[in-house]
Amino acid sequence: MYTTLITPAQLRALRASGQPQMLFDCSFELLQPKAGDAQYREAHIPGAVRADLDRHLSAMHGAPGRHGVVTAQAADAPASGGRHPLPNREKFAIWLSSVGFANDMQAVVYDRQGANYCGRLWWMLKWAGHEAVAVLDGGLQAWQSDGGEVVGGEETSHFRSNFALRAPLVRLVDADAVLAQLDSPAQTVLDARAGPRFRGETEPLDPVAGHIPGALNRPFGLNIGTDGRFKPAEQLRAEFDALLAGRDPASVVHQCGSGVSAIPNLLAMQVAGYPPTALYAGSWSDWCSDRSRPVATGG
Repeated sequence: MYTTLITPAQLRALRASGQPQMLFDCSFELLQPKAGDAQYREAHIPGAVRADLDRHLSAMHGAPGRHGVVTAQAADAPASGGRHPLPNREKFAIWLSSVGFANDMQAVVYDRQGANYCGRLWWMLKWAGHEAVAVLDGGLQAWQSDGGEVVGGEETSHFRSNFALRAPLVRLVDADAVLAQLDSPAQTVLDARAGPRFRGETEPLDPVAGHIPGALNRPFGLNIGTDGRFKPAEQLRAEFDALLAGRDPASVVHQCGSGVSAIPNLLAMQVAGYPPTALYAGSWSDWCSDRSRPVATGG
């Protein structure tokens, strides 16, 4: 079972093993939402299922509410706020069943964007209670550099399955939970956005610039080495230890702009051997939608 990262060589062996498995191509471009589909049609690992951030991994149904946040009826309500609200677990399980994913399968997720988008599906499967999911380290580029085959076009549909939800393996928190612990040593908010956005110097996507008071900043790209793969576990451990500066690693709550690019930090901490950490999936786009919540700027 692979539960964090999988190398191209390990994936090749897995594919030859006959073990039940499914690959997901999660390629996406935030400012060009249709680009991921074009990238998939151009080249993907044979058999990979398309998993699109907007269509499959977000609850983009419903009507825009305050500041553009999506709302829905209670029975069909998203599991988080923000620009990319999580679908509820039941809706997610329906989608997994529709593409033929089953509880006995090993999932492998990848993208072309430094694990920024495939990390979302990695976390969501853990949230659905599925342990056997791993990120292809280095993404499609590493697979191709290692001689892996790619194909173009679309894939044939899979037979429906009946994916059964199990107890979540990860912890999801909301704005109220973050606010309640804002000045407590029991919580350390870790913001994965780029430095200028964190400091409030610029804000291209959300109505308010700045960050959650007391948050630490670690842009998610810092987890990736010059070879395009996650840095070694010991290096990640040293970097997070330096950032946390004695704070309890188990107190960390990850966030970013909309709960997507926070996950490479969460995954990197797991690779480094830390205890499980939490995700505030609504993130800054959810936090700043309520102007009564405090905002900080600067370093």
